[in-house]
Amino acid sequence: MADIQVVDSVEDIALCLKLRRIVFIEEQNVPEVEEVDGDDKHCTHILACEKSKPIGAARFQYIDGKAKIQRVCVLQEARGTGLGAAIIAKILSVVKVEKKAKFAILGSQVHAVSFYEKLGFEGFGEEYLDAGILHRDMKIKI
Repeated sequence: MADIQVVDSVEDIALCLKLRRIVFIEEQNVPEVEEVDGDDKHCTHILACEKSKPIGAARFQYIDGKAKIQRVCVLQEARGTGLGAAIIAKILSVVKVEKKAKFAILGSQVHAVSFYEKLGFEGFGEEYLDAGILHRDMKIKI
């Protein structure tokens, strides 16, 4: 099972950014200017490693009394293993302990909506384009 931790060192955050580059910029063709948005300094970062190899990451920040989950990514070779669900569970457990939000929200790529629904998230609002990819907002009560 992967080791999933909140990280704050420059080196670990750089690993998170490298994973995001692979998944979002290289695989999904998200423009770098949209992926690297300047918000990382305001976020809590999550890094997942398997045998010391970085394989997944995410970030979240508190906005308007909600925990906004962003940039959830898992390397291709680790997809379908439950790692994404474990990363989300880690974030929700941290948010619950910190008691700074009663809801977590995220913008899910439309192809991943059913994944988040299985974790208890509910969709709301209309679908929209973000970085050229169709998304739907989702929320869960903490």
